[in-house]
Amino acid sequence: MTLLIEPIRREDLPEVMAIEVAAFARPWTQEMFENELARGDISEILIARLSDAADPPPVAGYICAWVVGEEMHINNIAVDPRWRRRGIAGALLEAALGRGRIRGARRAFLEVRASNRAAQSLYRRFGFQAAGVRKRYYDHPIEDAVIMRREGL
Repeated sequence: MTLLIEPIRREDLPEVMAIEVAAFARPWTQEMFENELARGDISEILIARLSDAADPPPVAGYICAWVVGEEMHINNIAVDPRWRRRGIAGALLEAALGRGRIRGARRAFLEVRASNRAAQSLYRRFGFQAAGVRKRYYDHPIEDAVIMRREGL
């Protein structure tokens, strides 16, 4: 499997939306993604394509992040259920952190469901540590968020 990680294009939105709907109980809307695309000054969405899977290569996952000053915030990351557990989320996270560093970020933050142990494990492999809890941050179902932080991008 060969991955190509690149910035999203508007024509990628239908595939990204399909992944979003499959991945989350409260998915972002297309309008929310379009707003992110319009905020290129702080927002960046990267997609992972399976470059040897088909022509055109399908979008296998995406990550959306903001860089504001010296801080990066990972807003959203998801992988198509058909392609999970193949390193795609890690490749996206690594690429986003690298791009954040280039844009001047020195630290990164994210929130993750307290029950999502797999995601927390992924983030720990990339140097994130638990830094706090946001009570009842998520709904559908209601759940706390673990705030994770990484210094020294």
